[in-house]
Formats: sequence, structure tokens, C-alpha cells
Amino acid sequence: MPSRLLHFRLNGDDVEIAAPDHWTLLEVVRYRAGLTGSKQGCDKGDCGACTLHVDGRAVLSCLTLAADVEGRAVTTIEGLVGPGGPDVVQDCFDAAGALQCGFCQPGMMMAARQLVTENPDATRDDIKAALASNLCRCTGYTKIYEAVENACRRARGEADAPATAERAAS
Repeated sequence: MPSRLLHFRLNGDDVEIAAPDHWTLLEVVRYRAGLTGSKQGCDKGDCGACTLHVDGRAVLSCLTLAADVEGRAVTTIEGLVGPGGPDVVQDCFDAAGALQCGFCQPGMMMAARQLVTENPDATRDDIKAALASNLCRCTGYTKIYEAVENACRRARGEADAPATAERAAS
């Protein structure tokens, strides 16, 4: 089976990884680079569990041929954590208790990270649209939307809004 040597930036590091020509980016990241945060869900672009960034844009890595990232920058959920700790999106999801089983979490956070970067003034409808390709079977999405709203607030330099239960009690 034909194979190629791929050269790209993975979470800030230049890498050289050999993979069969037909492999997807998801397969290369998970099975060659050993980064298993991006989940292999549907393998047809329906669930969003495999979402990661290529040149700062959220992509479905199960539909992206690995050869297409030659010379580009790829960021996985593992790459969101910086020297200061978790990314603001990761921190807000954790603080809100936004997810349950965690299978959708990496893809959901990667889609949310792009939105927070590009539109920190996002409305609830903007958030719903940005996350529409990411499915969560465990939650009702409310806490996920609240987590992204808080990440947007932090990106604008504002304080977090109280959690749903706290708002309901006041």
C-alpha cells in the first residue's frame, strides 16, 4: 500500500510522520502521533467528535486526508493547553460542568475555540450555529452554551455569568 512522509506542525512542533496515502488526518493524529483526544466517532462527518484545527480553522479530521495538511499547522485538543494551564474554553467547560461522558468534549471545545477567537461577541444563536456539527448525546446543551458564553465574556475581559442554578435561585 503506497505511503508518504508528511511534514506539518502538530501542536506547535514540526513533525514528520509516515502514513498510507488513504489515511485521514484523524488516523494520523490518533494512530501515528498517539494523540487520542480527538475521538473517532462516526467516520462520516456527522458527529464532530474528531474536530480539530488546521491553520486555526475547525475541520472534521475524519473527512480530511492527511496529505492535505502537508506544511500546515494542526492543533488538537491536547494543543489547547498552554504553559499557563487550560485554555479559557477548557476552563469554562469544566467550570460549567458542561459535559458528562466526555466523548464529544474535544470536538465541541475545538469548535467553540474557533468561535471564541473569531467572534467573542457571539450570541446564543451564533453559538448554536457554530456547534451545530457537534453532537452530544448526554446533555441538553444548555450548560455547553453557557460555557461558551462565559468563554466569550472572558475573551472580552468581562466576568463569568453565574451558572444556571444560581441564576434561577436569584
